[in-house]
Order: sequence, then structure tokens, then C-alpha cells
Amino acid sequence: MESTLTARDRVGVQDFVLLENYTSEAAFIENLRRRFGENLIYTYIGSVLVSVNPNKDLEIYSKAHMERYRGVSFYEISPHIYAVSDNTYRAMRTERRDQCILISGESGAGKTEASKKILQYYATTCPVTDHLSTLRDRLVQSNPVLEAFGNAKTLRNDNSSRFGKYMDVQFDFRGAPIGGHILNYLLEKSRVVHQNHGERNFHIFYQLLEGGEQNLLSKLGLERNAQKYQYLVKGCCPRVSSINDKNDWRTVRKALTVIGFHEDEDLLNIIASVLHLGNTQFGEGKNGENQITTEPQLKYLSKLLGVDGAALREALTHKKITAKGEEMISPLSFEQAVAARDALAKAVYGRAFTWLVVKINQSLAFKGSSSVIGLLDIYGFEVFQHNSFEQFCINYCNEKLHQLFIELTLKSEQEEYEAEGITWEPVKYFDNKIICDLVEGKHKGLISILDEECLRPGEPSDISFLEKLEDTLGGHAHFNKDLLYRNLKETATQFKNSLAKLIEILMSKEPSYVRCIKPNDAKQSGRFDEALVRHQVKYLGLMENLRVRRAGFAYRRHYETFLQRYKSLCPGTWPNWQGRLADGVATLVQHLGYKPEEYKLGKTKIFIRFPKTLFSTEDSLEARRPALVLTLQTSWRGYRERAKYLRIRQAVIQSAWRGMISRQKARRRRHAVDIIRKFIKGFIYRHYEHCPENEYFLDHQRFSFLMMLFRNPPKSVLDKSWPIPPPCLTEVLQPYGIAVTKYDRRGYKARPRQLLLTSSFAMLVAEAKLKQRIDYATLRSISVSSLSDGFMVLHVPSEDNKQKSDVVLQCDHLIEVVTKLATMADKKIKVNMSQDSITFAVARGKEGVIDFTSGPELKVAKCKKGHLLVVSKGTEETHYYEDSMAEEGRMRKGDRGEERTCRWSMRRTGIVKWKAVV
Repeated sequence: MESTLTARDRVGVQDFVLLENYTSEAAFIENLRRRFGENLIYTYIGSVLVSVNPNKDLEIYSKAHMERYRGVSFYEISPHIYAVSDNTYRAMRTERRDQCILISGESGAGKTEASKKILQYYATTCPVTDHLSTLRDRLVQSNPVLEAFGNAKTLRNDNSSRFGKYMDVQFDFRGAPIGGHILNYLLEKSRVVHQNHGERNFHIFYQLLEGGEQNLLSKLGLERNAQKYQYLVKGCCPRVSSINDKNDWRTVRKALTVIGFHEDEDLLNIIASVLHLGNTQFGEGKNGENQITTEPQLKYLSKLLGVDGAALREALTHKKITAKGEEMISPLSFEQAVAARDALAKAVYGRAFTWLVVKINQSLAFKGSSSVIGLLDIYGFEVFQHNSFEQFCINYCNEKLHQLFIELTLKSEQEEYEAEGITWEPVKYFDNKIICDLVEGKHKGLISILDEECLRPGEPSDISFLEKLEDTLGGHAHFNKDLLYRNLKETATQFKNSLAKLIEILMSKEPSYVRCIKPNDAKQSGRFDEALVRHQVKYLGLMENLRVRRAGFAYRRHYETFLQRYKSLCPGTWPNWQGRLADGVATLVQHLGYKPEEYKLGKTKIFIRFPKTLFSTEDSLEARRPALVLTLQTSWRGYRERAKYLRIRQAVIQSAWRGMISRQKARRRRHAVDIIRKFIKGFIYRHYEHCPENEYFLDHQRFSFLMMLFRNPPKSVLDKSWPIPPPCLTEVLQPYGIAVTKYDRRGYKARPRQLLLTSSFAMLVAEAKLKQRIDYATLRSISVSSLSDGFMVLHVPSEDNKQKSDVVLQCDHLIEVVTKLATMADKKIKVNMSQDSITFAVARGKEGVIDFTSGPELKVAKCKKGHLLVVSKGTEETHYYEDSMAEEGRMRKGDRGEERTCRWSMRRTGIVKWKAVV
């Protein structure tokens, strides 16, 4: 409702308590008319729902509409029968107290439809298991069955309930419907034998004749023509254009099957017997006695009812009189026989209807504890030119329910004020208790006088009963002499007792109300008869209900709801209020400028006295809404774009990651393929000279063999056994080898070589070819740099024809090479160390110079002087390796903190100290 308050100028107000002129009946009806014209058939009076019958189908009862109202606060959305249904259901579940929904109004106001909509809502929205689905279906399908046997076409309604119905719907602890129970009140049995002009008998008779299979009708002795049955033509309208009896018959048969009437022959036999009773005629016999003149009907009656034909004939034409202990059989006059026939028809149909309700209750029965929502679909209050006794009972029932309605409404309103600490102001209203006392009062009530008249000796009559009423109640302000004109014996007291039990049931539950209004007598859509509506508004007590609701305050809401809706109107409460809700509401209303007489703050709710105060607040919210919408749109767009960016970023990262992984995998596969190809080709060329085709394979063989030696060295230095090498390593098994770079004498061009140290000489090898041989005997000395460049010069005699110049080499493990060289030569070799430069022989009589310096990175190049310039990376440090003439010495490698053991013969080399750069 609050979501559409601002539409009040177009379609009135959705809650009558917001009417400015709430005491005006004309304003009340005008609000109804405006909303009815817009197909808005529902309006609230507080928690009471007023429903105007549109007399047409509206697209407001779909499953989507049901979902829209499920779990939503009662006032957050426009008025609807689903809102009442859901609010009642949630109250039953949360408060653990039985509920009831009282549906009242005139015949044709839509009470039965409202009851069906409520049941459909529970059947659709409540949780249900496969096991409970059958019970749920039975609850829903009980409606068309009861309508067929208990509803009829009247002047004011094509589907008028001619009985009162109260149904308890039972729910388990999960809120699933698990069963039900139906109480029926005062079936209008007189309709079986008589209908007013323009009305019909109960629907089931016409449905059976129109929709029943031909073999079924033949078995029942019926013809497919309602005009042939006396009980169906009294109202002169066996067919109605708005009713499809054939389709309704299929619906009823399906519903009977769902409920559990797998064998409904007995029920249909009784329906057919009533029609045959109506066609049973009487006439004068040969001896002047009254007798049955329609033998076929008597034959079918005895068969369908399962009774002896002779006994039935006598019962319809004679009566039994008991006097002074003796029984006498007396013939009935024609009028008496007709009355007896009609009485039997009404009794048979009435008991069949009661049996039907019992069978439905058995199919819905649930044993065990449950919560309950009761639905009361009571007959409509109506006043005719001539009112039957049954109509009197109907109107009496409505008066009792209206009294209950006012009492409970007044009580709940007062309890709410007291609970919230708000002072209650007494309200004047018409109390119809005086009308109820007129009917049910002890000794002086209409029902008591009727009982007394029926029990007195002699034949009771209408005249004597009316005389007693005149004597007893003639001075009563609300006595109507035309109220009763038939003697009915015990029926009035039975109905009074049943009604008292119904009131007791309703008082034990928390009530909700649906007040139905008929807009016109012609059942036309879009037509609004103000005089008729005013009459209903008056006797339904809607104005009294409105005055009770408006006794103090027009509007009341929980603090949380009020603050949530209007917090944007105050900077102190926007966007969120963090303190107590009551303090937040107080801050909000003070900012809005509420005056003290306009509102009160209760314990959990705010009470606003005048609708204009609420409307002013609503107008402020409407003015503020564009700015709020802009803020929300901006925030939403920002959130959406951020989310979009994050999704894109995540997708890009994922894509890049997947691409990288795929590329790595592809590279690994290509590399593996290349390796396999090289290995296969190398294996094929393994016996050839060293060439590109077998290079990888031979290197792999060497590497594998050397790694095997590394992992499994000899256990002792005296162990001279070696594993058998592959062919490519046979010639150099014993020598020591290391990769070096040789700088030639002309231009200092760097050439990769392998330095192999054998027992007799050193060799420089390139691609398995001997490039240079150095005999240890000719090796005079070795010059090394003091920097970490790995340069050394092997000095040999220049007069040696084989050696044209000294050899300039660079390697990674300089100390190990020099030590190993001295060891393999088995002689003392002088090692010269230079910090600045080394001079070496290039050719006979020519010298070359290597200049050393420090820099950020290692660099070797020929400088302008023709010297070889070596730029090394690092700083100078001195390390000492002590000899003590031992077999082993220990080297500690400075600032890395690592420890390595080098083995060499200090005794042979005579090296005492070594200077190196780290």
C-alpha cells in the first residue's frame, strides 16, 4: 500500500483510515466508486479487507501475483486477498496461534470466490511434500463438490451458497497443509422442493442431467431434460447462459475422484430419487382414497432408495397416530400427501448433504497436533419483501457475526493502544447486541417463544405464535411483525446452538476480516449502484469499523518500517541510522517539523493522527525521489562498471595465464621433439667422426658417464679401477680436462678450447682435433692475474721450434687448473701473480702485454696500444692456504661462508700462499 500512496489523487486511498473526511459515508462510497472504476476492487480499513465484486475475471490471481505477496509486509504492497492470506499464514507460523478469516457480505458479493482464492493461495505457496500433495488437492477439490450440492442460482447470484460453511485448514510445523475439517450450517432444504421465480434448484441436479453419461441416466431412470422434473421448473429457468452445467459436471466428477469417492453410486441414487419424488403424483382412487398415480416413479424410488415399494407407498399416503399407547393408521389428504412427499425429499437431500460433508471430512482428516487457519464463508445477509424462516436464521447469523466483528475489532484496537502505551479514547458505535438479544434472549427471545409455542398442547399455528410475539415483544423498538410466519418446531433452537458453537470457535482464534460488497443486482461488470452499496456499507458496519480505527490515529507503523521508508528525508538518518530505532524516528519527525498533537511515539510504533501529516511526508518523499533515483543509478552504474572491469580483468588474467601455460607446454613439447630427433639422429651417426648430426648424442654420452663417475667416485685413492667409458671418451679417460678460452697472438681472437692435462703433456683440443701440445718439460712458469678474471699465461721457451709463443688462456676454475697442472707435471712450477699487467712472448723477439683493471662487469678487448685489456668484476682480497707439508690443505672461500676442500700435493708444488679476488 505504501508503495503507491502518491497515486491517491487518481484512485483514492488504499486504506479508508487515510480519508480526510472519515466520518462521511458519501466520501467512503466515493472512494470505493473511484477505485472500482479502475478495477481496484480491494481497499483496507486498517487490517480489514473490503472487496467489491467486479463480476468479471481480473488478471490479478496468477501464480506470479501469489509470489509477489508471499512474505511481504501487509502494508508494503497494494491491498489484495493474497495479502490477507499471507499475513494470516505468517501470523499462524510466527505467533503459534490459530487464525481465522471471516468472510461476510450479501449473496453475490463474492464470498465464495474469496474463500476459493485463499485456499488456492495456500495450496500454491505453502511447502508441500509428495505425500501431502494429495491432501492439498483434496482441500482444493472439496470446493467444487460442496458448491455443486450446496450452491444454487438465485436472483442476485448465479452461484449463491445456500448453506453456511466453516473450514479448518490444518498445517504442520513446517507450514505445509496436512488436513482440514468442514462444519456446515443450515442448508436451505426448502429450495429442493420450491424456488422463487428466476431461481434454480441446487446445481447438482442440472449438472447430472446435462453432463451425465447416457447409460448412467438410463440406470437412474432419468431423461436429459430438466423441464420434465417438477422440482427443477418452479423457478422457470432450468438453463442459465452464464452456467455451463456440462463442464461443471466433469469438474465435480473429477473432484469426487480426488477426494476419494471412487464409488459414488449411492450419492447419485439419492439425487435421482429426489427428482423422482418430485414427479410422484397423487390422485383419488375408486373408493375416494388418496393414492399414488405415477407407478414408474414409485418403482424407481424403491429401487434407488433400497426400500420396499409397498412400505414406501403407505408412508407417502398414510400417517401413523399414537394415542393412549395405541397406534392408528390414518390416510392423508391430497395436501397432506404432497407435504409429506416434499418433507421426505427435503429430509433425504439434507441427510445426503450431511453425509457428503462427513465423507469429505474423512478424506481430509489428520490426527495429531497442528496449527489451524479457519475460513468462514457464511451466507449473505438479505432482506426480501417476504422472508422465509431460513432467511431469518441467515440474517440472525450475520447479526451475531457482526457483533463479534465489532467486539473483536474494538478489542484489538484497544489492546494495541495499551500495548504501545497510548491513551485509548472511547468510541461511540451502534451495538447490535440488542438485535441478537431480541432473537436469542431467554424466555423473551423469538426462539424461546417459538419453542414454547411448539411444545404447548394442541395444534400450533402461525396466528397463535404471532399473538404471543405481539404480547411479549410488541413494545420492542426493533420488533418486526412480519419476521416469521411459519411453524418450524425444533429447527430454530438447533441452529442457535450451532451458531453459539461457531462463535466459540471463532473467539478462540485470531481473526482477520474480508467484507464483500455487491456493486449491483444485475451482476453487470463496471456498474456501481451507490444506493445498493450504501445499504451494504451500513449493515456491514464499515463506517463503525472506520470510526473505531480512527478513534485516535489514522496511521501506525513499526519504527523500522517507518524509518526505512522516510529516512532519506533527514540528513541525520540518511543513509543509515545506527542507534535505537525510536531515537531515529524521533530525529526524523523533528526534522520534518511534526507538531506534538500530530503524532505519538509508542514502544515499538509511531502513531500519526492526521492523514494530511502522512500525505505531506509522502509528498516530501516524492520530491526527494528523483535525487534518490539519481544517487542509486550512479551507485549502481559504478558498481556495475566495477564488476564489469573485475570480470574483464579476471578474464584477461585467466586468458593470459592459459596462454602462457599453453605456450610453455608447446615449447616443452617442441623441445622434447627436438631432443628426441637429435638423439635418434645421433644414435644413427654414433660411429662417425664428430659432426653436427652426432654432437648432441656424443655429448650426452660423455655427460652421462661423467655424472656417473661424479655420483660414484672410487672409495680409495689407491683404487685404480675405472668404469668402462663409451668410445668417445676412451682416449681421454685418465687426463684432466676443462673448458678454456684461448686468445691467439694476432688480434687476440678468442677461441673455445678444451684443456686436457695428461701425465706427459697438456693439450688444447677443439672438436676432437689436437690444436696445440705443451710438453711439461718446456713449461717454465705460469703467470696469473690477481683479479677475478680467470686469466693465466703458460710461458714456454721461445727457442722451441714447436712452441711459437706463450699460451694465453681463460678458465673458470683457475686455482684448480694451476694446481692440477703442477701436479700432473710432477715438478715445481713458478707461479707469477700480477695486479697490473702480464708480459708474454708473442713470437721470437716479440712480446705482448695483458693489462688488468676492475670494472662493473667482465670485459676483454684489444686496446689502442695493441695490448689486451681485461676488465674484471670485483675487489681484491687475500686468502692464505697453509701447507705444513701435509697431503691435504683446506681452502675457506671468504664472504660466501662456504667451505670447500681442495686436494693437491703441497709438497710437490711448494705453493705457500695464493691471492685471489672474490
